Amino acid sequence: MEKLLFGPAGVPNSAMDRSTIAGIERVAELGLGCMELEFVQGVKMGEASAITVGKLAKSKGIALSAHGPYFINLNAKEPEKIIASKQRILQTARIAHLCGARSIVFHAAFYLGDSPAETYDTVKKRLTEIVTELRSENNRVWIRPEVTGKGSQFGTLNEVIRLSTEIEGVAPCIDFAHWHARTGKFNSYSEFIAILWQVRKELGRQALDDIHIHVSGIAYGRQGESKHLNLKESDFNYTDFVKALIDYEVKGLMVAESPNLEDDAVLLQKTYQSLMPSH
Repeated sequence: MEKLLFGPAGVPNSAMDRSTIAGIERVAELGLGCMELEFVQGVKMGEASAITVGKLAKSKGIALSAHGPYFINLNAKEPEKIIASKQRILQTARIAHLCGARSIVFHAAFYLGDSPAETYDTVKKRLTEIVTELRSENNRVWIRPEVTGKGSQFGTLNEVIRLSTEIEGVAPCIDFAHWHARTGKFNSYSEFIAILWQVRKELGRQALDDIHIHVSGIAYGRQGESKHLNLKESDFNYTDFVKALIDYEVKGLMVAESPNLEDDAVLLQKTYQSLMPSH
């Protein structure tokens, strides 16, 4: 990516209707640069629609990504749930590929009483199988397990980065709001820099040149995340966050997951532009 692009997680609230087409058109009207297709309740887009969506996004200069269904658990105990989880990721990647999307993101697993080490090995094995299948179809979409917001969920920053070092074709989706909610920390300039430094150290500069970020306001307690909030109604320190991204020259996609979707995407983009040193 040549720059950092901002956009909403899903069709903007102000779009003409709830269709992906209307969403892309509205994102372009707002002067934003990307949109995440939300397949969280299942992949309900057919191949013909995906090709149409891809053509429109390309003509409008909007970069796409996709979020897989919520019903994914690569550490499930029942074999049929594992098969279904893998199929949901594959299906997301196949439709995303037809849309011209660069990446898919998803919550990979729950620990379900297993140790983090055991869960890691299970997730790694299954993600490797998924990537192998997609590459055999010549599908080069990045597979991005997400940093998750609750202690019961697989997906610490270290777990997601380690998977990305060990499986070719896997890269992190860094949800800064989730990590803040999960740890109760990581909400200052120096802590944001520490995350970016770790990504660069473990994955190389290219990981910061094509990053995938989720951000929103967030409510949280002892168990971690409880719900997403609008940035200005939360404690998330988005100004220092944006400053850290500028100082590390981060490029890629920044997806706003706040309830007000495009409003926070626009807020983040404006903050970014106002803090960007003029050359």
